[in-house]
Amino acid sequence: MTQPAAPLPQVLDDIARLAGEDAARKVAEAVGGTRVYIPPVPGPDHWLSKLVGLEAARKIGDHFTGGFAGTPLEIPLADTGFIARMQAKCDAMLLAGTYSERDIARACEYTIRTVRRRRAALKRAGQRLTDRRQGDLFGA
Repeated sequence: MTQPAAPLPQVLDDIARLAGEDAARKVAEAVGGTRVYIPPVPGPDHWLSKLVGLEAARKIGDHFTGGFAGTPLEIPLADTGFIARMQAKCDAMLLAGTYSERDIARACEYTIRTVRRRRAALKRAGQRLTDRRQGDLFGA
């Protein structure tokens, strides 16, 4: 079961509406967590044009500048940053069902209480948690 992508922060959501979610995620991965300059009409050699294509870059430039003057724009990390990758790793450990709470807490630098809260949150979200350390009662 694939987990749905997390909602995007406002700036990236705007980019996703203009150029598609793949473009927004590419921007977050390339320059997330930094401030970048967005010109009103990016040229073909601009980093944004190279990343998402000229037409999409021009839509983004027009949206954020109103077509007048370039503007600095802070790009959020979305779910591409270290914390999101670490949480994905820890969630995978929880879902695998082969690690103890202690092992997960040490590997993820969580407390055992945080491991339990995260496990409960995954269950509420409908994720299937299995404990492969135990045999199957019905032999299926």
